[in-house]
Amino acid sequence: MAVPAPGLPARVRIHEVGPRDGLQNEKTTVPTAVKAEFVHRLAAAGLATIEATSFVHPKWVPQLADAEELFPLLADVGAALPVLVPNERGLDRALALGARRIAVFGSATETFAARNLNRTVAGSLAMFEPVVARAKREGAHVRGYLSMCFGDPWEGPVPVHQVVGTARALLDLGCDELSLGDTIGVATPGHVLALLRALKGAGVGTDRIGVHFHDTYGQALSNTLAALQHGVSTVDASAGGLGGCPYAKSATGNLATEDLVWMLDGLGIETGVDLAALTATSGWMAGQLGRPSPSRTVRALLNQAPSPKE
Repeated sequence: MAVPAPGLPARVRIHEVGPRDGLQNEKTTVPTAVKAEFVHRLAAAGLATIEATSFVHPKWVPQLADAEELFPLLADVGAALPVLVPNERGLDRALALGARRIAVFGSATETFAARNLNRTVAGSLAMFEPVVARAKREGAHVRGYLSMCFGDPWEGPVPVHQVVGTARALLDLGCDELSLGDTIGVATPGHVLALLRALKGAGVGTDRIGVHFHDTYGQALSNTLAALQHGVSTVDASAGGLGGCPYAKSATGNLATEDLVWMLDGLGIETGVDLAALTATSGWMAGQLGRPSPSRTVRALLNQAPSPKE
């Protein structure tokens, strides 16, 4: 039953990351045809933004080594298809295939920047500068991911001002929007609100912010609700709760898209997503991966007993 709550957005845009952030951490190789069908099914379920793949060197993310083969198979998908690019070479590959929504992936901490990008935070921003500038010249929409916004497995709690500084720098490069990542899932609602308030004080409005929570400690939905109450209306999620982070072993799965949609439906917030179709898609992908979905909503809906006949 939908029971709206005051002070929440009327509509939330879900930025689906399952095909990229979800599958990049799988140990088994997912065939290109299965990835393509996954994206098509997600679009058919009503997801309007689906992060398709990553143009990273195959040595670093072998699970997404088929980006050039996969992306043309998605030409008929009726959804925006962002792709991750790490550098100018990645941007070349993406633009050559017609990608017009790209993302760069930065870090709020030095240790993760070194492990993930082999650079300092400042060095990574310098690397992104020509990528973002050229993407904008080509008419592409640019998203900036900022990881380790709340805690880092090597450095511990991350000071809010440190996150704000890097966030502001990414936007100053020309990024159209910013996704705040709780990479290891340690955020709590008060911490989320503190960061959003500090960003507002630095001139970063919620219209340019998305949130990306991991559910390590079961806080992803409560953190999302806190962000919505502050005015955020873009939320990253992964179908079936797939994902993690190959460079931060303590990172568990992303917020499951089905769990998010269940909460938003209950609040009367529009998403455009057909929960039944999405659940069926995640159940299908779980079968492809050979294991149950970690999403509580997927498990609950797929395990429901059929209604008794009249």
